[in-house]
Amino acid sequence: MDAVIDAINSIDAFVWGPPMIALLLGSHLFLTFRTKFIQRKLPTAIKLSVTPDPDAPGDISQFGALTTALSATIGTGNIVGVGTAILAGGPGAVLWMWLTGVFGIATKYCETYAAVKYRVEDHNGNMLGGAMYAWKRAFTKDGKTPWWAMLGAGAFAVFTAVASFGIGSAVQSSAMTSIIVSNAPGVPTWGIGLAVVIMVSLVIFGGIKSISRVCEKLVPFMAIAYAWGCIVIIGLNWQYVWPAICLIFECAFTPKAAFGGAVGSGLMLALQFGCARGLFSNESGLGSAPIVASAAATRNPARQALVSMTGTFWDTVVICALTGIVLVSSMLANPEIMEQGLITAGADLTSAAFASIPFVGTPILVIGMILFAYSTILGWSYYGNRVVTYLFGKRAIRPYQVIYVAVAFLGAVGIGDLVWTVSDIANAFMAVPNIIVVLLLSGLIARETKHYVWDRNLDEVDETPIPKLESK
Repeated sequence: MDAVIDAINSIDAFVWGPPMIALLLGSHLFLTFRTKFIQRKLPTAIKLSVTPDPDAPGDISQFGALTTALSATIGTGNIVGVGTAILAGGPGAVLWMWLTGVFGIATKYCETYAAVKYRVEDHNGNMLGGAMYAWKRAFTKDGKTPWWAMLGAGAFAVFTAVASFGIGSAVQSSAMTSIIVSNAPGVPTWGIGLAVVIMVSLVIFGGIKSISRVCEKLVPFMAIAYAWGCIVIIGLNWQYVWPAICLIFECAFTPKAAFGGAVGSGLMLALQFGCARGLFSNESGLGSAPIVASAAATRNPARQALVSMTGTFWDTVVICALTGIVLVSSMLANPEIMEQGLITAGADLTSAAFASIPFVGTPILVIGMILFAYSTILGWSYYGNRVVTYLFGKRAIRPYQVIYVAVAFLGAVGIGDLVWTVSDIANAFMAVPNIIVVLLLSGLIARETKHYVWDRNLDEVDETPIPKLESK
């Protein structure tokens, strides 16, 4: 078993080595400049996210699409993932996670723009979109799609389906089990797994509208409650907040040892784990959120792209930053956390850091983890649903849903931190075809963004007909 774990870790280190980091950060930077720093439009985007567009074509509201996407992105990556990044890459990883989010906003905008522009309508009138349809439709001429475009579409769909079982299902239920058992040792893991199966099945078998209704109510509540809890803890640790921020910046660019050398350090480790966990957290470049954004009621692709990019802002620029400051400041305030020698995983570090805060720390962590993980399972079930439909047709939806909840049960009863590593690998393979198609379409996206956004035509209706998809 040790040999298998070592092999998986080696694969993870390879796929998240310099080439992947260069592709990811390079794309974020390139698309930021290509869109003329679309991040400047965040205030407009936030306003649009809560403005209904009822007459536009789509299945759910723009806010519903955003909260469903946020339900999948605001999850264990924001809590345990930050702890894992700090433990493996040092406090400096927090800064690289944050920067991945800041520049990843442009990538989220571009990938969503492509997905909405090239979405299709199925026989029931439901909107379908994502990188697979962008690959297929953008390069089809005279009814013929080149083989390389079909390969890109198929690769994205396959890798997304595989990733949904890891990042979307097993990782989340495993994290829920870890946090519950560590605070209530007598609770059986099979009981947690059964509860997860029931709670998830009640929602996902109702389809996108059922998922959207739950997420619209759950996501704002859980995000605000968790952010408030983090602010309370930061207030209690106020004298350590500035030293924590200084340590994060120092460790991001120098090989400084932190906490007596008990955590990873160095530029490459901080960069590698910060970028990996940043993508895991906000999914910019992954291509997942555009799948649900394609179902949104929007009058043109730019409006929904702006709405979707706010997800990266809330997820990483706000939530992950708060978590990182909470963890590092708590470690500085309570150095015995690392001196105990019992911290070997991100979940352990996060639990110990939050538990060091009397009364409020542990409840905030437990409740936040359960809600975040549950909402992520819901959101990713839709992503997997859509790519499986693309690959095998609507007849594959029910079998996929059954397998999905079964994997959630297995994650709850026996999969540990190894599944995080497997999910990192799946994320990398999923991101590659998505980033490639976005880069190929970046010229078109930049031109149309100039028209809709910078020339102030956001209220213009895109009259391009949405093609009907042949049913399988």
